[in-house]
Amino acid sequence: MARLDGKVAIITGGGNGMGRVASTLFGAEGARVMVADFSGAGGRETVEMVEAAGGEAAFVQVDVADDGQVAAMVRATMERFGALHVLYNNAGIFPADDGGVTETPEATWERVMDVNLKGVWLGCKHGIPAMLDSGGGSIVNVASFVALMGAATAQIAYTASKGGVLSMTREIAVEYARRNIRANSLCPGPIATPMLEELMSDPVRKQRRLVHIPMGRLGQAEELAKAALFLASDDSSFMTGTQLVVDGGITAAYVTPE
Repeated sequence: MARLDGKVAIITGGGNGMGRVASTLFGAEGARVMVADFSGAGGRETVEMVEAAGGEAAFVQVDVADDGQVAAMVRATMERFGALHVLYNNAGIFPADDGGVTETPEATWERVMDVNLKGVWLGCKHGIPAMLDSGGGSIVNVASFVALMGAATAQIAYTASKGGVLSMTREIAVEYARRNIRANSLCPGPIATPMLEELMSDPVRKQRRLVHIPMGRLGQAEELAKAALFLASDDSSFMTGTQLVVDGGITAAYVTPE
């Protein structure tokens, strides 16, 4: 039996990178997937990939920082699939000018908070009532290993936003634990995605990150998607309010091996 048989999942940021890989995997595991993304072209392409792999999917265009659009995303899911059991808040941004606390522009700080933190809150705000109507389910919020420790390269807005995701997820988990909704955070280390590849186009910044990964490599989107699948499925049925760290050993290391 597939691990998400009979489940309906929303995956934000599903139009590329980790969200696309997760959409395909969740579909292969039996979920009906609502691919949600700001990019219409990317989202529709993901739907085609899910369907080509034998899954069922639909697309909704959304800016996760917009309350009305997130509400419409959830309505579209309920209208199309009739339920919501898995909410995977994956969408996030990491602007190149997100740097030190004294250098990061205010506009950059505000946009990162809008997408990475407010976007997760809005997903939960509108998704939880639908999940309650569907009998409960699992929320998976993407935080980061930098929510647990300082980043090697300054990225103040991103780090602060992911710390907020971690704290918010714990509170949601406690509030809804007895109403059959679980909420957990996924804390990836550096994953080989288009967003990170652009960031690491600077060889100095790339080396600053790689040297801190004990496994000596970036993670793969497939590795993170499998961790998200675990949290989304009943395999993690006694887990809520915690974080699953998938970081190649970064947060365990005191001295990085040569």
